[in-house]
Amino acid sequence: MNNTSNGEPVIGENSLVKLHFALKLVTGEVIDSNFDRAPVSFTIGDGNLLEGFEKSLLGMVAGQQNSCVINAEFAFGVSNSDNIQRFRRHEIESMLPQGDTVLEPGLVLSFADAANGELAGVVDSVEDEAVLVNFNHPLSGKDIVFDVHILEVSNVVTDRVGEDAKVVGVAGVKNS
Repeated sequence: MNNTSNGEPVIGENSLVKLHFALKLVTGEVIDSNFDRAPVSFTIGDGNLLEGFEKSLLGMVAGQQNSCVINAEFAFGVSNSDNIQRFRRHEIESMLPQGDTVLEPGLVLSFADAANGELAGVVDSVEDEAVLVNFNHPLSGKDIVFDVHILEVSNVVTDRVGEDAKVVGVAGVKNS
């Protein structure tokens, strides 16, 4: 179990964490924030938070606040030109719902990936006969400011037996 010298749990692998956060562009534009809503809870390493954001939390304790810049490659990735695809304009126009939808840059379209899951693409440009669709994450290539206020940290204690693990206790601290 990871603890400070005074016994407080420190965020480490498998820690249960409750926090408030804000994601911002370096310009200050807020992308997402829960400071005005309920906090979120997750386990470090469970895949709910991108690794770059998780790493910035390691070593923090309940009550601590921090603001850091997560470089694009460790946030939502760098833009990849291979993720910009050219389609025939008539193929994209046939996907549009009837009505007021205008085929223009910035329009978000839904595609099916190889596993028939939903994949969002953003229209980059519209030409006479073609449409360029960008499948990069909308925040790829952007450094992200990550503001956090850690509310609770609990470290799960496991008893490892071969490949199996069972929880034998939880130690935690709340910040009121």
